Amino acid sequence: MIADSAVGRLIALLALAVFSGTLVTRLTDPLVAVLARDLGGTTARAALLASAFALPFALIQPILGPVGDAMGKRRVMTIAVGLLTLMLIACAAAPDLDSLLVLRALSGLAAGGLMPLAIALVGDSASMQERQVALSRLVACAITGQIAGGSLAGLLEPVLGWRGVMLAASGVAAIGFLTLLVGGRGFAREPRGQFKPLRAISAYGQLLRMPAARVLYISVAVEGGFVFGSFPYLALDLQQRGIGAAAEAGLAVAAFGAGGLIYAAIAKRVLGGIGQDRMVLLGGVLCLLSYIGFAFAPVAWVFIASGLLLGVGMYMIHNSIQTRVTEVAPHARGSAVALHAFHFFLGQTAGPVVYGLMLHYAGATPAFLFGGVCLLALGILLGHRGFRPAAG
Repeated sequence: MIADSAVGRLIALLALAVFSGTLVTRLTDPLVAVLARDLGGTTARAALLASAFALPFALIQPILGPVGDAMGKRRVMTIAVGLLTLMLIACAAAPDLDSLLVLRALSGLAAGGLMPLAIALVGDSASMQERQVALSRLVACAITGQIAGGSLAGLLEPVLGWRGVMLAASGVAAIGFLTLLVGGRGFAREPRGQFKPLRAISAYGQLLRMPAARVLYISVAVEGGFVFGSFPYLALDLQQRGIGAAAEAGLAVAAFGAGGLIYAAIAKRVLGGIGQDRMVLLGGVLCLLSYIGFAFAPVAWVFIASGLLLGVGMYMIHNSIQTRVTEVAPHARGSAVALHAFHFFLGQTAGPVVYGLMLHYAGATPAFLFGGVCLLALGILLGHRGFRPAAG
């Protein structure tokens, strides 16, 4: 552990690397039509750039977690953001869509080594009293990157072109790389070991046999599925009800991100006032209210406001899960957080399928209400027994 006064300096050190990793996640979403036109592909194929990034991002987590535990988390993050810089430069020079798909996949592999290892590093460095507030600030950096990626790409493309957008993102990543490389010298050197795959597999087996870990991993998968699984259907529901379309759905998603930033701003005060147990329960209540808003919103602004409420509530739950995960296995914190990220993305992968089935068989209103009830139940479960399931 480092002194509490140094935790803020650590967050500042990690901030740009985390920001650059999430900045590139949604970077190609507004550029699909432009990329299809310039690189000679269909829009459907260009839309695969999002999946080409996300799948490797998820799959690399179980590998980079134990690598970070063995070789040093800050060291692996520095290498990862350096590789991300190079991949983004290569993306800017891509001659065709197939090449860009491959380079986006490589970018996803590199970006996957940033946020989970940063969470684990904060867990190594900050006391439990400071950890959740520190992680909420790290989450704020990640959310800001996600919001900025899509919005700035759309705004800058007419001025810089899509290749210029890629180069601008590479410049941000390069600054993050230099910050870690130079600024990291002010911190104690991390112990360095050897990555042993069989030991890593054994560590994962031990983690999954721990009741505490299983509760948290299942919880984060459920949370990711029921929150992010609904997003692809927001525009369709708004259109069917005649109160909006894609623009309003986009604003609801942006409001969700803003809700996460609001949570980061109030986290310290809320934790000090009601504690983690009641906060995670409050998060479940806010999630239920937000989905009631989605289900019955008479006008678009109520729908958008519900997105804001969902962001606050979801991050009350999510940040609490993150904090508990950092304490499940202090001897293998990188591996524990990597499994957390892996399950979170598995939930996000399954979520749209679950919502799609519910929409087909029951309709939008029951689907939203069911999602809200499940998130409330999750908040109640995690708030029970002081949100501390017995370790196995």
